[in-house]
Amino acid sequence: MSATSKLTEDKVALMTGTFLFVLAFLNVIGVDVLGWVVKTNVWIDVSKAFSSTSKAFPMNGYLSLIVTYVVLTVVLSVGVKALGDNVLEFIKGFTLIFFIAYLFFAIGSFAYIAVPHHEIAKFKIPWGLGLTAEAGFIVALLAGIFVGNFMPGLADTMKEACRPEMFVKIAIVIMGAELGVKAADAWNLASAVIFRGLCAIIEAYLIYWAVVYYVARKYFKFSREWAAPLASGISICGVSAAIATGGAIRARPVVPIMVSSLVVVFTCVEMLILPFVAEHFLYQEPMVAGGWMGLAVKSDGGAIASGAIVDGFIRAKALAMDGLNYKEGWIVMVTTTVKIFIDVFIGVWSFVLAYIWCSKFEKSADGRRMTLGDVWERFPRFVLGYLLTFLVLLFICTKVPGGVDMGKAMNGVINSLRTIFFVLTFFTIGLVSNFRKLWAEGIGRLAAVYCVCLFGFIIWIGLFISWLFFHGVKPPLVG
Repeated sequence: MSATSKLTEDKVALMTGTFLFVLAFLNVIGVDVLGWVVKTNVWIDVSKAFSSTSKAFPMNGYLSLIVTYVVLTVVLSVGVKALGDNVLEFIKGFTLIFFIAYLFFAIGSFAYIAVPHHEIAKFKIPWGLGLTAEAGFIVALLAGIFVGNFMPGLADTMKEACRPEMFVKIAIVIMGAELGVKAADAWNLASAVIFRGLCAIIEAYLIYWAVVYYVARKYFKFSREWAAPLASGISICGVSAAIATGGAIRARPVVPIMVSSLVVVFTCVEMLILPFVAEHFLYQEPMVAGGWMGLAVKSDGGAIASGAIVDGFIRAKALAMDGLNYKEGWIVMVTTTVKIFIDVFIGVWSFVLAYIWCSKFEKSADGRRMTLGDVWERFPRFVLGYLLTFLVLLFICTKVPGGVDMGKAMNGVINSLRTIFFVLTFFTIGLVSNFRKLWAEGIGRLAAVYCVCLFGFIIWIGLFISWLFFHGVKPPLVG
């Protein structure tokens, strides 16, 4: 970045995310200007791997992919120019990043990899790994790791466009709108469940974060710079929380990047194990199982995908074992509700940590304690965008007649945009993950902390808290 530039990637991410949100928001008044954005589908026939998000733009999926690339290149290039960086080098690198990342993301969406177990019959395939569409992020991450470690020449060509923090911050800003719609929809359906979910995540935060931070500092001897993002990534909401916390305390970029890499890997492990455990032991407490997925699986998509799997598994088992035919969707609604409040809390926790770091741990050059102004200076601006988009959609959906339908009208394109920036994030996280450097920085110890905390107490405390708040609550029965 140019030394004279007054902008930071954080501010550019806020402006870019807000701009895309405004364009998507036009759907609320019936004007669809982003319906051409590419959407990746779970596929058997590769010609159907991509499509446009809106039926108002019935273009070929591959044409939609190219149009999306062109528009995003222009939008992001404006931000890169504002930062004072080399736009031509960015475009060259971004072109490679976009198409390579999307190729491998699409591979991860192949039906035999991505179709959840309860939907295998729907796709008429004999078997499947059941990893859900989240597997595409893992494939993109692995591709980035391979290029970054074994193809240094190609990785260097993409260096100017390799900006995982900026990509994920843009995704978080626009994700707020999507969650605002979901929150409003859930509020209309089950305010009691939402209240229980809010209480559950407050309980979880008070225990999770403090214990992980203590373990990382006391037993693994990590500095505060490492311990805080690690505690947030493991205990709150994975990649988003790690990035937000890293920004709040001004950690070096390598810190949230490494934590994010671990979150992705461990999320896959949880998705492969926890739904089956929940089906076996919790089929008589379906809402407990749904809450547990939200509290234990550390990514939005991974948690909600796990909740959807559990929803199908438990309804089938409850019908077979007890003759109870629960309505579809209520178990995953609990998972979604819990994750929504966890996501909202990211902004609050970022502000708290920024204040603590400024007032307690750091001093300015002249030795004075930092003030509230210093906290504001380092507060992650993209978090404000996230909270703003969330509150705008929550207000519309709860206060405007027909607001939920208006919100849902823009949710499709918001989800597609979020997915695109997550794909770019995961690929570029892998691209900058040079394992020789990561090992030197201590990734082995990071993984050890993650294992000890996640499987030692977070999963089980999450189960206890979910049991505490959702025990005895049952989904309605069909008919």
